[in-house]
Amino acid sequence: MHSSNKDSSNKDSSNKDSSNKDSSNKDRSNRKSSNKESFTKDTPGKDSSIKSSESSHRHDHGHSHGHSHHHHGGDKKALKKAFILISTFMFVELGVGIWTNALVLLADAGHMFLDATALGLAWWAAHIADRGFDQKLSYGYHRFQVLAAFVNGLTLVALVVWITVEATMRLFSPEAMLPLPALLVAIAGFVVNLIAFRWLHDTSGNTNIRSAALHVLGDLLGSTAAIIASLAVLIFGWLYADPILTLIIVVILSRGAYYVVKESAHILLEGVPEGVNLGDIKTTLTNEVSDVIQIHHVHAWGLTAEKPLLTLHALVNEGAKVQVVVEDIKRVLRNIYNIEHSTIQIEIGPCPDDHGEHSH
Repeated sequence: MHSSNKDSSNKDSSNKDSSNKDSSNKDRSNRKSSNKESFTKDTPGKDSSIKSSESSHRHDHGHSHGHSHHHHGGDKKALKKAFILISTFMFVELGVGIWTNALVLLADAGHMFLDATALGLAWWAAHIADRGFDQKLSYGYHRFQVLAAFVNGLTLVALVVWITVEATMRLFSPEAMLPLPALLVAIAGFVVNLIAFRWLHDTSGNTNIRSAALHVLGDLLGSTAAIIASLAVLIFGWLYADPILTLIIVVILSRGAYYVVKESAHILLEGVPEGVNLGDIKTTLTNEVSDVIQIHHVHAWGLTAEKPLLTLHALVNEGAKVQVVVEDIKRVLRNIYNIEHSTIQIEIGPCPDDHGEHSH
């Protein structure tokens, strides 16, 4: 009897303890939920603004990636077609040049060989740029396009030197040739180069494409010179037309080669992209973005001519909202300077990277 009462009492006590624990857990859970709701109410729109920003970033990135992918696909297709077309005709021109003893055709065939090499290299560079990034190349393979443009520019320089030497030799020692077959092949070469140049002209026009197009343009001018030289020999028997017209082409090619090498070398040396003024960026961000006191340690370079990158340090007021400041800085860089990728370091005191050195 007593034992039964004790058991009943123990059960009641156990039930009460369990009930108290459940009640306590529910109270703590309610308090946490209340705190979360209170935090959300205290920061209205914060979550929605972050989600909106992330959604906008994903949309912009997706749109940009799709647009870029469309251009890359068109670039590769145009380079491939131009490479096959010019490589094929190169052998035709070489064979006819040997048969007719037309040095102008042999020179143009050599020009086409360089064009085919340049187009093949540019095609490969455009293809490998789509491989994306990995652990060793965190920015991907885009810089291969710049490297290809630099190599193409150097081959243009070599081509200019070779054509100049050949033209000078022909001025002192002109040689006879069969003008009619040379004329027909020169006309066909002009059409081939015109088609290839048109294919390249309808692409995105990046540095890699422009350098390849300059090669084709040079060969287009070379075909024009071959046509005029063949006509001059056929009609007037004047053998000096070819070297004179060739030297005119040398001037045009020299200018193109200079700009291709200069632009690609500037990118490879991590130079500041064209149109980006570091001093102007500092002034604009300080004036346009609230809570920004000073902008320093600004560095800008280009992954390619079309992909500028930037890093900077921003000294801000102690009570500034860091997320808002970063978003505002990136918006200004994107809208005014067309810089899509930037890294911002926010500081509320002395710059930890200065170490007594002069900041830039």
